[in-house]
Amino acid sequence: MTHQQPYGHQQPQGFGPPPPQYSPAQPQYAPAPPQYAPPQHPQPPVPPQPGPTGPEFLAVDRHNSIVVDVDGVTFEDHGLTAEFPWQEIRSVHYKASPSGKALMTAVVHIDGRIFECAVTAKPRALLGQWFAHLAAVLGYYRPMGY
Repeated sequence: MTHQQPYGHQQPQGFGPPPPQYSPAQPQYAPAPPQYAPPQHPQPPVPPQPGPTGPEFLAVDRHNSIVVDVDGVTFEDHGLTAEFPWQEIRSVHYKASPSGKALMTAVVHIDGRIFECAVTAKPRALLGQWFAHLAAVLGYYRPMGY
């Protein structure tokens, strides 16, 4: 006599995962330890290095200003600023205004355009000081001529 399986019961062919409600609980593990990293030593901040320095010229009135320094020539005219780096300047010219009360300065750009700015000297004697100082500063940056 052969042994028979009860009706509706079949021999298991292979095991699969149990249904979710019968799954064993996953073990709780401690979080993985962090990877070893050598201690970080903060670097001291590096102070900004001063740029090249040289003489400066500054003439200012209520509305306008002229600055000549290591970077080039800067005009400010009633709040509008125009900066001319030395490599873009063909020449710089200056003279007294017809009234003798203002310093008139012109920058000739390498493309031939001319930009002008005038600054009123108060008192008028300041104009002579500006001429002497401006000549020295321009001579420093443009030794072959303005």
